[in-house]
Amino acid sequence: MGRRVADWFRQAEADLRHARHAMEDGDFEWSCFAAQQAAEKALKALFQKLGMEAWGHTLTALVGNLPPEVGPTADLIDCARTLDKHYIPTRYPNSFDSGAPTDFYTRADAETAIQCAEVILEFCRRQIG
Repeated sequence: MGRRVADWFRQAEADLRHARHAMEDGDFEWSCFAAQQAAEKALKALFQKLGMEAWGHTLTALVGNLPPEVGPTADLIDCARTLDKHYIPTRYPNSFDSGAPTDFYTRADAETAIQCAEVILEFCRRQIG
């Protein structure tokens, strides 16, 4: 991956902007997915800053692999769990017995996902400096 902390974090911010735009357009499932992606990329930027490898897409696992001195908070862990639920079902109809993901996601889901992404981005921003 190399030392591309700023690139990863800049893309995290762009994904968060996309999450907000998708929510305003009524594309709530894409808003939730973009929020998850924003958080994932921010965490991967932090891992790069710390000189650590970060593989996978499960935010809870990524947060759990942060060193104790970084001090992941309970809010961070809760937000990671919330966003993990949006990685696959937001995109694939076979996540549901019938219907498409667009049928199941609401503005409230998108608002919560964006709030959680903001928590994770702010945590990473403070750690990255």
